[in-house]
Amino acid sequence: MTRTSSVLRIGNASGFYGDRFAAVREMLTGGPLDVLTGDYLAELTMLILARDRLKDPSLGYARTFLRQMEECLGLARDRGVKIVVNAGGLHPARLAERLGELAQRLGVPTAVARVEGDDLLPRRAELGLPEGLLAANAYLGGFGIAACLAGGADVVVTGRVTDAALVAGPAIAHFGWTAADLDPLAGAVVAGHVLECGAQATGGNYAFFGEHDVDRPGFPLAELHADGSSVITKHPGTGGAVTIGTVTAQLLYETGGPHYLGPDVTARLDTVRLTEEGPDRVRIDGVRGEAPPPTLKVGLNRLGGHRNEVVFVLTGLDIEAKAALVRRQFAAALPPESRPAELRWTLARTDHPDAATEEAASALLRLTARDRDPAKVGRELGKSAVELGLAGYPGFHLTAPPGPGAPYGVFTAAHVDAGLVEHTAVLPDGSRIPVPPAPVTSEPGAVEHELPAPLPPGPTRRAPLGLLLGARSGDKGGDANLGVWARSEDAWRWLAHTLTVDRLRELLPETAELPVARHLLPNLRAVNFTLTGLLGEGVAAQHRFDPQAKALGEWLRSRHLDIPEVLL
Repeated sequence: MTRTSSVLRIGNASGFYGDRFAAVREMLTGGPLDVLTGDYLAELTMLILARDRLKDPSLGYARTFLRQMEECLGLARDRGVKIVVNAGGLHPARLAERLGELAQRLGVPTAVARVEGDDLLPRRAELGLPEGLLAANAYLGGFGIAACLAGGADVVVTGRVTDAALVAGPAIAHFGWTAADLDPLAGAVVAGHVLECGAQATGGNYAFFGEHDVDRPGFPLAELHADGSSVITKHPGTGGAVTIGTVTAQLLYETGGPHYLGPDVTARLDTVRLTEEGPDRVRIDGVRGEAPPPTLKVGLNRLGGHRNEVVFVLTGLDIEAKAALVRRQFAAALPPESRPAELRWTLARTDHPDAATEEAASALLRLTARDRDPAKVGRELGKSAVELGLAGYPGFHLTAPPGPGAPYGVFTAAHVDAGLVEHTAVLPDGSRIPVPPAPVTSEPGAVEHELPAPLPPGPTRRAPLGLLLGARSGDKGGDANLGVWARSEDAWRWLAHTLTVDRLRELLPETAELPVARHLLPNLRAVNFTLTGLLGEGVAAQHRFDPQAKALGEWLRSRHLDIPEVLL
């Protein structure tokens, strides 16, 4: 197997469908690149695209990408930059077709390839997937992308591949890796995970944001090497920062334990080494890879029913008593036959005593209703709330008139044997290249790490955790991920012994009754928690105030504990 020792420079220009439109141009003009990637897909995005496809079968892809290419395709071709994106969503063939039409209209010769096989909806019954699905998509790996690039593609569009595959695929093609090159593959997957969320690696959504200029952070890039090591950086002169902290935060985002499972390789996050090489340059090396699992994850999206929301504004004194009155009156007003399957009340105490403005004196009482029958979250629900207007608590008003309700989606995950998924690279000339599954697979084994030595006893001070620790949180279906890291060895020793599962449940009472798993990542001075079921049926179901757990880490950092004074 022949490898090249040259560096492969891969940038990112999108972390989600709706990210900064100008990022494609910024990345193409800001400095040298070999490949530009874009991640447009998320669990919620797949549902949005599925609903697009219901309205028009020719849709189902990220239309923003086409507009970006109308502006920048010629620029990319002039600079010799390959484009690799998952903007194909549920219809990569149609996006590839539209892109070809665009290139012809612009007079920019472009070889377009695509990756298919992730859409399992037509094979639902054969694969034993549940009925009533809007979308069912397997998470494919990077070897299909690599085949497209090896086949001469200038642009590769995919459907549902793993986010990291957008980086691993070009690295496979460039360095000639095979499925047996587990450590290099794992290194590329880790680099891909750092890049996938765009500016989150360069200071966006960063716990210690006040330490850097993050008004307009640039997008990240990785300098990849043949051994799988990489340097995370950004174009010169762009905003934000690339530090061990920003890279650590992104490594912890939406991951769980030390095994980062993928279709090509299982990357061991507990082997990652981070080294600051200079301003805005962080080296990642030491990543070990293991054989991937024998199954592929499949994202399943379906309609869960209909939901509606009514928000009562409670102002001034006696907030708790006013909320209790609303609940009693509403329960009496709503006819029993119209009662939805789920009624949930949440009181947000946003009020302040002796407030200088009416808004600052007010709290919000939110009623959320769900049912499979749209009628039960529609007119009768709103009517029962509105009729309380002149008979309710003093100062009664709503944030908005009740609407008719709307459908909500549910995301769940399944797994299918990788050999049953027809992963296919469709080359620019139309040739269809089957992409075989990993030849060797294994289930991850248990990993245990010893705790570091505890700090010696000493005086403590009550203070918010965020003075000492960083955090980053997010969603995986109905579960939440919460990563917490320390910035010094002594702070890590305290974190590892202090922030136990029981302590986390005390600090975040919403998690008190939930299954919580804690994983140690000593190389990153971090602990990573998985909170099972915190998000109910996933983001589209809007189960809680922060349905994607984006701010869960910041809530934790605001909680107070007795912290050793030597650390403050």
